[in-house]
Parts: sequence; structure tokens; C-alpha cells
Amino acid sequence: MTRSVSQSASSASPAEGDEPAGGANQPEIDWPAVLVKHERWLRAVVGARVGEPQAVDEVMQEVSLAVVRGKAPLTNRERIAPWLYQLAVRQSLLYRRKVGRRRRLVGRYADRFHPTEHDTRTADPLEWLLSEERQRLVRLALARMAPRDSEILLLKYIEGWSYHELAEHLGVSHSAAESRLHRARANLRQQLAKLKVIEVTK
Repeated sequence: MTRSVSQSASSASPAEGDEPAGGANQPEIDWPAVLVKHERWLRAVVGARVGEPQAVDEVMQEVSLAVVRGKAPLTNRERIAPWLYQLAVRQSLLYRRKVGRRRRLVGRYADRFHPTEHDTRTADPLEWLLSEERQRLVRLALARMAPRDSEILLLKYIEGWSYHELAEHLGVSHSAAESRLHRARANLRQQLAKLKVIEVTK
């Protein structure tokens, strides 16, 4: 997040009809600090949703700007993480729609261009090749999954969150978080089996 965005986030005004953040009996929420605190896991959510690492910065900027533009009406600090999660999902969907429109405009020209460059890297050790290929297949498997499944796996295994932490940040119950993670694991195993990364035993 850029410095200018962080500085201006503190001036965010509440949405119409909501109680202003930092009311008479509530300390004002330091939104720049909140964004810094939650940035890492939000980036994982956005990455799972947009499927393009280079797009994460752009979407995260939009998340920050949404706070700056007065869409931060919260006074209950316990709801900050779920609210940011929903905001990240919404901005990811908007980004995907924008990219979809752009791709449709240029799609009719795509078949005119063919790559001519080849990978000229020298051969690496077999272990490196196997590891690289496995990582590629895992990324491919995640990309084939529903964003809700891939994002919860990333939050669980990259952030190392417990079921309680998943539920708290996603704004769902403990049992719902457990069910989502169980389903996502099963889905990942199926995708990896299709790619012949693992064998599924009955």
C-alpha cells in the first residue's frame, strides 16, 4: 500500500446510515494501522480470487481506496476482519469483471500472435526439476478450484491459522470454517489426482 493511501485512510468517513467510526464513546479506528495489520492475509485472499500474482497490488490498492472513500463505517473492532474480507472479495470480483471485458475486446486478435522465444536455461539438477514441476502442478490445481476453496487453504497453510482464527477473520462460525477447510482439502486432492501428482486410494 502506498504511503499516500495510508495517510489518507485516517480521514475515511462512514457510509450513509451507519454510526460514524469513533463515535462519542468509541475510540477512532486507526485505519492505516488496521490495513497494515491485515494486509498479508488479505493479499492471500485476493491472490486466490484473481489468480494473477501481478494483479494483487492493484486490487489491494482498491481495497485501501475503498476505506479512504468513506466505506469504513465500523465501530465494533471485532467485525473489522470479516468486513475487510468481504471488501477484498468484492474488489476482486470487480477486478475480474474488468479484466474479462478487456480480454473479450482483444481476444479476436490473440490467435495472430505466437510465442517464438524458448527457454534457454541450462539443465538443473533433477531434484530441482521435480520440485519445480510439483509446485507448478499444485498452483495449477489451486487455480482450477473455486476461489473460496483455494483461499481458505492459503490462509490455513501460509498464515498457519487455526479454525478459530479462520472463523474470526472470515466472519463465519467455527463449524463452518472447519467444513469449508475439509471440503477444500478434498477438492485439492481430487485436482492433484487428476494432474497425477498424487494417487487417490479408496
